[in-house]
Amino acid sequence: MNQTQIDAIVQQVLANLGVSASQSAAREENNTMPPYSSTEYNGRKLIGIYSDMNDAIAAAQEGYKAVRAMSVEKREKIITAIRELTRAEAAIVAELGVKETGMGKIEHKRLKHILVADKTPGTEDIVSEAKTGDSGLTLVEMAPFGVVGAITPSTNPSETVICNSIGMIAAGNGVVFNPHPGAICTSNYAVDLVNRACYSAGGPKVLVASMDKPTLESAQIMYQHPAIRLLVCTGGPGVVKSVLSSGKKAIGAGAGNPPVIVDDTADVEKAGKDIIDGCTFDNNLPCIAEKEVFAFRNIKDHLIFSMMRNGAYMLTREEADALAKIVIVEVTDKKTGKIKKQVNRKCVGRDAQVIYAMLNNGKKLPPDTRCLICETDFDHPFVQTELMMPILPIVTVDNIDQAIDLAVKAEHGNRHTAHMHSKNIDNLTKFASAVETTIFVKNAPSYAGIGFGGEGHTTFTIAGPTGEGLTSARSFTRKRRCVMVDNFRII
Repeated sequence: MNQTQIDAIVQQVLANLGVSASQSAAREENNTMPPYSSTEYNGRKLIGIYSDMNDAIAAAQEGYKAVRAMSVEKREKIITAIRELTRAEAAIVAELGVKETGMGKIEHKRLKHILVADKTPGTEDIVSEAKTGDSGLTLVEMAPFGVVGAITPSTNPSETVICNSIGMIAAGNGVVFNPHPGAICTSNYAVDLVNRACYSAGGPKVLVASMDKPTLESAQIMYQHPAIRLLVCTGGPGVVKSVLSSGKKAIGAGAGNPPVIVDDTADVEKAGKDIIDGCTFDNNLPCIAEKEVFAFRNIKDHLIFSMMRNGAYMLTREEADALAKIVIVEVTDKKTGKIKKQVNRKCVGRDAQVIYAMLNNGKKLPPDTRCLICETDFDHPFVQTELMMPILPIVTVDNIDQAIDLAVKAEHGNRHTAHMHSKNIDNLTKFASAVETTIFVKNAPSYAGIGFGGEGHTTFTIAGPTGEGLTSARSFTRKRRCVMVDNFRII
């Protein structure tokens, strides 16, 4: 799908929402927000939103008591209702996300919500175990924690809220969210969506709760509250570290910097297209997206040609160096007072056209440009930094050993995601073994790793630091054992 086709779909989505192209353009021009806030949408009060974290936790605890008393069949009916409402309102919540955060693409976010609705596991993921022997029967069941406290990001806010909610409810928990301040309205709309679906299916009116103004203080209350038995964090290294330091059971989904290797046995035409498709999906916001490429010297030019045929624009080395100073800025660390470098938030998740205009005083690229690519050295900031924007550096390598060595170093030990395009099984195996990532995608766009065009379930909480990997309902349970000695064995 090229950019022209995507733009046409987006306009159709806006039309379905009653928003004309001129209205949409006017909103961009005037930087005005649609009629929604962190507590209401189009005059309708959002369900499950509180001003006090203690009140939010109390509401989630009552929801947990209600869902705990339900049968698994009833719980699954609630999940089915969440899936159906997510599909029905995918376009609405996608537009909210782009309008509030300024990041990503409406059509891609719509597709991500459909993916969450279709491929997030429900109660079928909760499987009991039984062991019998001469001494009787032992039954192991997956039980809920109670109330789960969850931190969600600004990059995939509503997708994470809905995906987490489905899995946590399937496990029998109540949930309280402390969403990223940069995506409060979108996150809370998703909380409201879950509660509306739950209530429509006969569940409690509030099963998941959130804050109208989430802060570090409200997060600390959540960390320390005795009713919170499990913490789940999807975000940057700082917030993951704080959750893991809470003293409670925690699941942490941290940063990544996914490398791609393309060797000289690959289908280079397909590799070029797949890499651009993956790198530009939702403007590179998914944490699994391709961030840097290591290409064999003898196919590198062919790969670049294929990328350019699929919407990439080739920057000169001078442009790449100048752009690095725009997208990576120096700031003062509030704690230490020292100067540090960080990604420019104004560039994260932005269109390639917008980023290029920052470099060249508004100069426009061809309308179908999706990605900015460039040849760089290994030490270039584009290679070493997780940008989360459609900029893709390409490093030339001479052999598989050099490619693997550099790719592993560029991944920085996050063990999150890596990709490779090759028909050489030995090379694929060698890289997979060396990089040790939670997700390893072969000969496909990155999003295949979360079930979009590939097999397997989806999630937007990929817990590398704490080892759960691609989380699902069973990740939010604890094992309980029941033992009956000398009885209940029928053999």
